[in-house]
Amino acid sequence: MLIVKSKVQEFAKKHDLMVASDFYDALDREVENLIKAAAKRTGANKRKTLKPYDL
Repeated sequence: MLIVKSKVQEFAKKHDLMVASDFYDALDREVENLIKAAAKRTGANKRKTLKPYDL
């Protein structure tokens, strides 16, 4: 798991929201997809360092 559930819960609580139990897995998949896409761009540019603009 790439995300920290307690941090998501903390954010939600600050914004007067609740978090469904299946939200964490969905969010984790989205984050993983973002990182994979950034890694692909990084490789295409012949780099090994992920940079903000790869997102």
